This record gives sequence, C-alpha cells and structure tokens, in this order.
Amino acid sequence: MTTPGPVTSEVLHELAAGVRRGATLVALDFDGVLAPLVDDPAESRALPASSAALAHLAAASVPLALVSGRALEDLWVVARPPVGAHLVGGHGAEHGHATADGLVREPLALPPEAARTLEELAAALEALVAGTTARVEHKPASVVLHTRTAAPDDAARLTRAAASAGHDAGVDVLAGKDVVELSVLDVSKGEALRGLRDRLGVAQVFYAGDDVTDERAFAALEPQDVTVKVGPGPTAARHRVADPAAVAALLSDLAALVAAPPAAP
Repeated sequence: MTTPGPVTSEVLHELAAGVRRGATLVALDFDGVLAPLVDDPAESRALPASSAALAHLAAASVPLALVSGRALEDLWVVARPPVGAHLVGGHGAEHGHATADGLVREPLALPPEAARTLEELAAALEALVAGTTARVEHKPASVVLHTRTAAPDDAARLTRAAASAGHDAGVDVLAGKDVVELSVLDVSKGEALRGLRDRLGVAQVFYAGDDVTDERAFAALEPQDVTVKVGPGPTAARHRVADPAAVAALLSDLAALVAAPPAAP
C-alpha cells in the first residue's frame, strides 16, 4: 500500500495534456465515485457535475470508460453514459459501449460447468438470505450477496457463509463494501483496463475507484498511470480525493483544461 497524495494542479495539467493528445483513457468506477452510495442501487445516479464533465470530455473525443461491479445492463441504465463511452460490468466479465441507439454489448457465453456452478451458488445464497433483509443479485457470470440493508449480526453471518460457499466451490470470492461477489470467471477490473489500453492504443490510464474491488485495478496499472482512491482506507492508488463531490470537481477541472487552448511554449 502507498501513502496517496492529492491530485495537484501539476498532476491535473499533465493529465490534461495526455488527454488532449488522445493518449489517455479516462476510466472510473460508478458507485461511490461518480455516484454517492445509496441503500437502493436502482436509485443511484451520477452527480450532475460529473455527468456534465463526462459529456464535455466525450464531445472532445476523449476515450472514456465506466468500470463497475454492476451487471452491464444495470450500469447502462443508472449511469446514462455519453455516446462512445466503453462500459465494463461484472468487474470485467461483461463489455459493451454506448451508442446513440443504446447499449451495444459484446457476447458472453459461460462454459457449461461454470454455468452449473453459478446456478448452484445462486440457489445457495438465496437460501441463506431467506428471512433477512439482505438480497441476492444475479449477474451473467456471478452472484452477489448485498448486506447493506441487513441487521449487523445477519450481515456478518451471511458474509462469512457466502465467502465459505465460494471458496468451497473454487470460484473467485470478492468482498467489498457490504457485498460478497462469487464469480465463476477469473476476471478483474485491472485486466479489463489493461485490455482497454491495448484495444484503444493509449499510453496512459486515469482510473478512480472507491472499493476493495478497485485495489486490483490500482495494483495492475503502470507507473505512468494516474490512480485515484475515493474516500478513506488503505490503498495502492497514488492519489486520493474525499468523495464523489471531489471527483466531480476533478472531472470538471479536467474538462475545462482539455477545452482550453494549450499554453504557448
């Protein structure tokens, strides 16, 4: 873990220079980064200032990506991304992009054994949460226990049981803020960002995230990349901002710098 510093004016100006050259991908998590965390995920929305900044960056042909643990369709609905933005759901399991006609998604087909394992894990988690206020989310390649609305004792018990079920099944177990995700595919946000870097041919990635799941991305990125942890906690990111409002301010400043004429040499 590092001791992250602020996103200074110097860092922001260097980032803007890379963005202007088309050499930088601007990528962000959604929940807790663009949007404040809420009890009902369906009600989550990006802060207006963040949405406006992303729209300005998209209009300047800046490569954009939203990289989330949400299912791809769910991410599309709540994020309302600008046309041209790349979308990554399920921590890297699902890929698509935003067009004027809607979401275009890349095909995802699970091997038969993985599909059976996913079905069994989903049934096991549904049985676990019966009688509690926790809930189970079903994704194309994973199943997720959500305990944000559960009583503390239930949340602790269910978290342990879900993690144990995942380990017993030999799948990837990813514990985050009030969630445990069991994925039958070996994917990560870090792998997804590396794949986007290669596909888009960019030299640098800017990535902001807030959760344990984002630490894999921070650790996977390269020294020239700009990584930003949103909120408190140990992190491998090189920079930190306080909350989604600070992310909105950062994106607004970046969009303004990208739109401004470059300084004379």
